[in-house]
Amino acid sequence: MEMKRINAGKLRAIGYDPRDKLLRVEFDDGTAIDYSGVGNEVWRKLSSSGAAWSYYRDNIEEEYTGRKGVVRKPTTRADLENLFKPPGEA
Repeated sequence: MEMKRINAGKLRAIGYDPRDKLLRVEFDDGTAIDYSGVGNEVWRKLSSSGAAWSYYRDNIEEEYTGRKGVVRKPTTRADLENLFKPPGEA
């Protein structure tokens, strides 16, 4: 799912999978919530809203049941190299 970076209230990124009707909302504290059964029109309104935080609070948070998760930071080359270092080597 492609995420759209935003800076609206506590929202930091939003993404939508139209095939699965799955909306993902990422927050500034590193948490994410996945909402299933979200229609394309709701996604369109959220992603184009000038007040995305308000739209989210009024039309998504109150209307859909979400499943919490954690935003994973992208893996860097250094992260991968550190996996294969001998024990005790910094």
